[in-house]
Amino acid sequence: MTTLNRRDLGLLVLRVGTGAVLAAHGTQKLFGWFGGGGVEATAKGMEAMGFHPPRESAIAAGLGEAGGGVLLALGLATPAAGAAAAGAMAGAVAVHAPAGFFAAGGGYEYPAFLGFSAAAIGIAGAGRYSLDHATGHVLDRPWVVATAFLGSALAAAAVVGRRAQARAEATHEAEADEVEADGPAEESTT
Repeated sequence: MTTLNRRDLGLLVLRVGTGAVLAAHGTQKLFGWFGGGGVEATAKGMEAMGFHPPRESAIAAGLGEAGGGVLLALGLATPAAGAAAAGAMAGAVAVHAPAGFFAAGGGYEYPAFLGFSAAAIGIAGAGRYSLDHATGHVLDRPWVVATAFLGSALAAAAVVGRRAQARAEATHEAEADEVEADGPAEESTT
């Protein structure tokens, strides 16, 4: 087996493994498969995590994971697939970041790993054993890589930024409600 064949075989294994994991997570969100809650339960969770609008956020996350995962596994439109999956994982990282790095403590280790893996595949390309190769790389051009990753980065930044702003506003409102519930400060008569 030549070095080129080993590289292409390695990309195939990495693509299929990463893509399958992402697709499984996405179908949990979209269809309730594999013990997931489907769109409605995911939307409730998204709302609780501060993503607005929640239903659209649930669908976007599910499509980024499921669609990106299936396309990665097939090696089709690999730059767009990798960028979409990495963008979805950026949102998951933002949710888990307050718990630190390690997944055992609820941290962002796992979504970060999936996001970096998807991004690396999207940038490196799918290799010889892929639909991109079979179609002459029609959907795997340098401009597609740049456009897909720029679009995904901008979308992820907007979604994560909007979530952070909504969470800050909710915290401010909760603090104001707490002050109001305590009533005005009593004056000392000494």
